[in-house]
Amino acid sequence: MTSNNEPAFWTNANSSLIRYGPSFMPNIIERAQGVYLYDADGKRIIDFTSGQMSAILGHGHPEIVAVITKYAQNLDHLFSGMLSRPVVDLATKLTGLLPPGLDKVQLLSTGAESNECALRIAKLYTGKFEIVGLANSWHGVTQGAASMTYQSTRKNYGPAVPGSLILPTPNAYRSPFRHSDGSYDWETELDYGWSLVDSQSVGSLAAVILEPILSSGGVIVLPPGYLRKMKEHCEKRGMLLILDEAQTGVGRTGKNFAFEHDGVVPDILTLSKTLGAGLPLSAVVTSTKIEQTCYERGFSFYTTHVSDPLPAAVGVQVLTILERDNLAAHAERMGNIFREFLLELQKQYPCIGDVRGQGLMVGLEVIKYPSKEPNEALGNALADRMLELGLSANVVRIPGMGSCFRIAPPLSITEGELREGLTIIEEAFKTTDGTS
Repeated sequence: MTSNNEPAFWTNANSSLIRYGPSFMPNIIERAQGVYLYDADGKRIIDFTSGQMSAILGHGHPEIVAVITKYAQNLDHLFSGMLSRPVVDLATKLTGLLPPGLDKVQLLSTGAESNECALRIAKLYTGKFEIVGLANSWHGVTQGAASMTYQSTRKNYGPAVPGSLILPTPNAYRSPFRHSDGSYDWETELDYGWSLVDSQSVGSLAAVILEPILSSGGVIVLPPGYLRKMKEHCEKRGMLLILDEAQTGVGRTGKNFAFEHDGVVPDILTLSKTLGAGLPLSAVVTSTKIEQTCYERGFSFYTTHVSDPLPAAVGVQVLTILERDNLAAHAERMGNIFREFLLELQKQYPCIGDVRGQGLMVGLEVIKYPSKEPNEALGNALADRMLELGLSANVVRIPGMGSCFRIAPPLSITEGELREGLTIIEEAFKTTDGTS
């Protein structure tokens, strides 16, 4: 018997924990350092998901540890109406990295919370209530965010928020919208989607919310020009554009923020996961004009942990490290190595249907070759084999979502650590039945 199979641990886990998703992984994780996790057997596991796509500086980063220790001892939590220096420092530093039009910040805890806040701002500012999202998107599990999460997890919980509308996902690999030469025609697809939205709308279109890369939806990167065209559709209808950069923000895609690739400034930006580098910290950022109008109309989003000093201090240090260590450029270099490796691997294994991503957010879709049918069983088998070999690489284990790996190592990963993980991926394909 191994320590990971400790009967008392699993008995207590099974008897006392709510099962909030698919089955738990079989390892008992005892500690984490850098890009590595260590389980109860002492096995070292490379973390290719940055925890829950959040720990962009790896685990136990000494500067983050120092900040947490300092503020846990001196200034951790306050009454929600009080301000502290870390909160103002983070707001100032964040808006200093962002273009004009993203001028005012509210600091919260989670991605869903920040999206709820953004939706309330959009509804209050426009005086309208209909929100449009993309198929396969994920914005959180609270009511408003969950209503804009178009995946299998939305079923069986009753009605969504009224006015929740949907556009097609711009999936270049699977979309039926094609030019005569077979290339992807996303513009016609988007225009068609909007014609359906206009038909469904009751005349109260408030905002669009979308991710620059649909992560749990299959690492779908928006085509070049897509954001600009979407902004045009929003402006035509008097709507706001909300970008959810929970996973793409803070250097992940090779830019500090993913919207910079298209040069389109959203009306509202939400950040979470990466901003706290693994700690619960999120932000909503909008323009001075929108903030002023909402304030005059009585905006309220007063939470227990709004403007908490400890996570804010961590956020300040995360942004300091982002700039000082040029993490966005490093993510772009490491991401290019990663995708070049996967494209070579694809030549050997036709079950790899598509390789996509941007920076250090990488997607690998597994199919039942020669068809394009998703192969969830093989995706799960490969993920299990990678874990056996010492690599944690996420394939979403929810029915209907399990054929695409979404891989996002810490931005602090070295080339040597990256290639160590790539070697494990290659070995998993060599030694898993059904790959060839």
